[in-house]
Amino acid sequence: MRVVIAGGHGKIALILEKLLSERGDSIAGLIRNPAQAADLAEAGAEAIVLDLETASVQELAGHLTGADAVVFAAGAGPGSGADRKASVDRDAAVLLADAAEAAGVGRYLLLSAMGDHLRAAPTTFDEGFGAYLRAKAGAEDAVRARSAFRATIVRPGLLGNEPGTGRVDLGERTGTGPIPRADVAAVLLALLDEPRLDGRTVEVIGGDTPIVDAVTALAAR
Repeated sequence: MRVVIAGGHGKIALILEKLLSERGDSIAGLIRNPAQAADLAEAGAEAIVLDLETASVQELAGHLTGADAVVFAAGAGPGSGADRKASVDRDAAVLLADAAEAAGVGRYLLLSAMGDHLRAAPTTFDEGFGAYLRAKAGAEDAVRARSAFRATIVRPGLLGNEPGTGRVDLGERTGTGPIPRADVAAVLLALLDEPRLDGRTVEVIGGDTPIVDAVTALAAR
């Protein structure tokens, strides 16, 4: 399998790259800063230096040729303003969708944010977090509307850096809760292996069910 990850130097992306490379898949990560290439190489991934805020659809599509799937794991980060949240968390996700369509990539995994609060009134949250949620909602709408590829939207709970447990609660609705980034990466890996969840939106938090079992059970519903 050939997988290209947007936001290839993110914490979840680096873990996913290592998981994919350890089992022999071909993996590339899109990064803006060439200094990050060594970290991707350590994870077993090819680094593609490309700024998603300035790249054209054609330029990005050229790097996606031959890919079986793309994963959007990029983000402007907590210290960014509303404009960058829109240009990265929303617009870059749309750019990846446009490029995946142009390159004939069959699958798209979007790492989003949890729950119905994506569409909450701006006054519900502080300005920065509200802008982030609105950007994620816009990305979801754009990706979900595509018919040229099969998209799975993944909404994790509160992310942490503790070691993964290998066990989750996965469903269309899970309620809120924490989850290690390592377990989110493992869920993304399992979803890449489970096409029956293409076209679905799933939420995931820490839980008691082994990840592969949780993905298989949801796919069978």
